[in-house]
Amino acid sequence: MNNAIYNFQTPQNEPVLSYLKGSSERDGIEKELPKQVQQQIEIPLIIGGKEIRTGDTDTVVMPHNHGHVLATYHKAGPKEVEMAAKAAVEAHRGWSSLPWTIRASILLKAAELISHKYRHVMNAVTMLGQSKNIYQSEIDAVCETVDFLKYNVSFAGKIYESQPKSAFNQLNRMEYRALEGFVFSVSPFNFTSIASNLNMAPVMMGNTTVWKPATTALLSNYYLMKIFMEAGLPGGVINFIPGKGSVIGNNIVKSNHLAGIHFTGSNGTFNFLWGEVSKNLTHYKSYPRLVGETGGKDFIFVHPSADIHEVAVNAIRGAFEYQGQKCSAASRMYVPKSLWPAIKAEMVDMAEDINMGDVTDFSTFMNAVIDESAFDNIVSYIDEARTAHDAEIIAGGKYDKSEGYFIRPTIIETTNPHIRSMEEEIFGPVLTVFVYDDKDLDAAVKLCDTTSPFGLTGAIFARDRIAASHICEQLRYAAGNFYINDKPTGAIVGLQPFGGSRASGTNDKAGGEFNLVRWISPRTIKETFVPATKYKYPYMEE
Repeated sequence: MNNAIYNFQTPQNEPVLSYLKGSSERDGIEKELPKQVQQQIEIPLIIGGKEIRTGDTDTVVMPHNHGHVLATYHKAGPKEVEMAAKAAVEAHRGWSSLPWTIRASILLKAAELISHKYRHVMNAVTMLGQSKNIYQSEIDAVCETVDFLKYNVSFAGKIYESQPKSAFNQLNRMEYRALEGFVFSVSPFNFTSIASNLNMAPVMMGNTTVWKPATTALLSNYYLMKIFMEAGLPGGVINFIPGKGSVIGNNIVKSNHLAGIHFTGSNGTFNFLWGEVSKNLTHYKSYPRLVGETGGKDFIFVHPSADIHEVAVNAIRGAFEYQGQKCSAASRMYVPKSLWPAIKAEMVDMAEDINMGDVTDFSTFMNAVIDESAFDNIVSYIDEARTAHDAEIIAGGKYDKSEGYFIRPTIIETTNPHIRSMEEEIFGPVLTVFVYDDKDLDAAVKLCDTTSPFGLTGAIFARDRIAASHICEQLRYAAGNFYINDKPTGAIVGLQPFGGSRASGTNDKAGGEFNLVRWISPRTIKETFVPATKYKYPYMEE
């Protein structure tokens, strides 16, 4: 028996490669991209480690060239959902009973495979399938995915080593069991790393999952699944079932083995799942753990002492990287009248200078939004602002979906802090700016706090550090990730655990040990060495 006590040190974050011309990584990705473009693969379901083809198929296309098909995928129906749940339950006993270091070794091998052997593959399929430029793909599909896998091993070790104190005549210990049943993981289109973590965080703690990937991220998610299997993940531990959300969701919540839901996506979908779980509470073996990150209406608040250039650069990056399709993307901005003319001039110049196009063009800063539905929704906000009496489009406002779903980075200036684009999540390259009178600073802060139902990310720009601290306290519940003199995007695993509350979710902080605690059911075990032999207490005897 191996009785060693393992100690997985806190890892270093995966280095972000530069992809400069002439570099080996640039050569590698430039060879991999055309290879992926020229092939059309078939994506099956994977249940219990076996590939299943239902014959009910659809296609995966490039958002920036939606006439080009990258893959054909099979959809799960009610029968396959039931099969996946059964496979997850069957795999549970063996997986949860394994020494945790074996589970850790599989995660670490997956991280190694992604960091080296499949780095260019994961970048290429994320770039093409989700329309990300090389930098956005590198920080997501490779670096953050690797960081999640490595850090979760370290976090698990810290959790497992936490044990209660023992006393005279007794030994106390804590056993960290996996949840009893399976976890339903629902992943979004915008981050390959999130898709990985929604499964691998529960899996690290001994759980098994049924995975419903976003149809618009299937290419990268399928490659992830294949890498997990190559790393040694046993069949049934993760069950990959693409398909219609309503079909999968409606059927999975009926299983009495549902132990939890790990979710990133829209409020509507998470609220629906929460409601369906509530209806079925008496049917489950245990109360399911519901962990969700749902969205945001993220802000940048500018104090009169802020540096003009720093504000402009970070607002452009925070709002328009990856076409604004980040839960954390800056979507509303509050700027003092004294600084606005100068900030406006810089922001408009930068927005109009942004190059858009195909992801294989390495000069592009922005690419296409994910699909036609997203395109039409985003455009509706732009068109509304175009005709509004209390708003003006000062940059962008142009769009075209004839070949790809392209929307220029759009900045709206408004005199109405409650215009729709200031209050509702848009999930696209639209930033609305409200200009406040410097003397109304406190009212503007209150406006920032109360305008949106969300509470995910936010930023304050100020050279006056005391003012920044004061506003940070005033906006205490407005953001689960708060940034001082930085854009409200770019949380790094292990450095800034990510998540928000209010309408933004359950704030269980992916990228920290808090999240992993949600996927365990602790059992306290007390052993008494010499049990009592009399029922009376000593003071009762003469």
